[in-house]
Amino acid sequence: MMTVIGIVIFFVGILFSVAWHELGHFTTAKWFGIKVPEFMVGFGRTIWSRKVGETEFGLKAVPLGGYIRMIGMIPPAKGETLGRSRRTGPFQGLIDDARQQSAMDVKPEDADRQFYLRAPWKRIIVMFAGPFMNLVLAVFLFAVVLMGIGVPTSTTDVGQVSACVVSATAPSTEQCPPGAPPTPAAAAGFRPGDRIVAFNGHPYTQFDGRDLQEAIRASSGTVTVTVERDGQRIDLHPTPIRTELTSFDDGSQTVQGGFLGVSLVSAYERKDVGAVFEQIGDIVARTGHAIVQLPARVPGLFGAVFLGEQRDVNGPIGIVGASRIGGEILASDAPPLAELSVFLQLLAGLNISLFLFNLLPIPPLDGGQIFPAIWEAVKRRIAKLRGLPDPGPVDVAKLMPVAYVVALVFIGWSALLFVADIINPVQLF
Repeated sequence: MMTVIGIVIFFVGILFSVAWHELGHFTTAKWFGIKVPEFMVGFGRTIWSRKVGETEFGLKAVPLGGYIRMIGMIPPAKGETLGRSRRTGPFQGLIDDARQQSAMDVKPEDADRQFYLRAPWKRIIVMFAGPFMNLVLAVFLFAVVLMGIGVPTSTTDVGQVSACVVSATAPSTEQCPPGAPPTPAAAAGFRPGDRIVAFNGHPYTQFDGRDLQEAIRASSGTVTVTVERDGQRIDLHPTPIRTELTSFDDGSQTVQGGFLGVSLVSAYERKDVGAVFEQIGDIVARTGHAIVQLPARVPGLFGAVFLGEQRDVNGPIGIVGASRIGGEILASDAPPLAELSVFLQLLAGLNISLFLFNLLPIPPLDGGQIFPAIWEAVKRRIAKLRGLPDPGPVDVAKLMPVAYVVALVFIGWSALLFVADIINPVQLF
């Protein structure tokens, strides 16, 4: 039951991220006087809509994205009316159809409210606003996680003191077997609730638990450990023993190290705003690298779907897979704060992906309108410096064949991800 609830909640989070993205486009378009007849989340058949003012807001049947429809996205051809072009070519029909469809949305009274009539910098802002909203949402979610919830960190507080030293292969029991020697911590008088403030003269703060554990493992011979107990500081003198311990870096490996016999308490350490932007920078870099590597991931995804190969846990996932992981998180046995932290980080990572992916300079993505506007601004600047007439808007209709190819590739990729997420899903737990 919790899995289903988690899937639904995360799916709603995805839809909100899409609507939030489109809100960026919508708001800036309205600021610049561009008419927006539609604001839709999803594609295909409309399942719900409501008209507010001149804009119809709604949900569509296929939740694989969203869009706002602005009038005049494609300018008329130079020297042509709004009819079909006299030019010929293998893709001219697609170009003419796209141009005609764009022209049909424009009523005489809205002729001055078309997208292409706005200055290039305004069009850039309108198209960049969508991805930027995803970035803003990601920053907010990471801020909630790092500054509000915190990061699980080992502290220097003693939670348990093991009574005796037993073999790692010995059966688990609360009683010490006959002849088992006491642990160094038990022999030295450690108690649960002690806070270790210094180890061999080196001071440690509360959230330095990992550094303290490494110091214990590196120690040999009798050491001096200062603990804070009932408001007083007490020096204890245990002698750690050398034994096989689980590696911090790889839980399947063991290393030789000093063993004291205490378990340190984990707690959530809240970070500052600098940690939020450091995390954002790291996620942006890793997500950008993952997007570049997408073509190389196709064979592995194909093998996971059709050849029964193991799914790469670091590989791409679709909306179904991400929602399924959201369900796994909520159904796990982790503490509620841990579940919420992972849940929000997953949603934040999704928004980083939406931010970067939509900036790719290919239609029909937002970058497919941003970069032509930049090129138009450059051309106009060069023409002005050379004393030449305004070259006019860049004809983005010529990119329509590319848009159709990209759309087909995206549909095929989404279908492959959908099947993979159903029959061979990525599982975190």
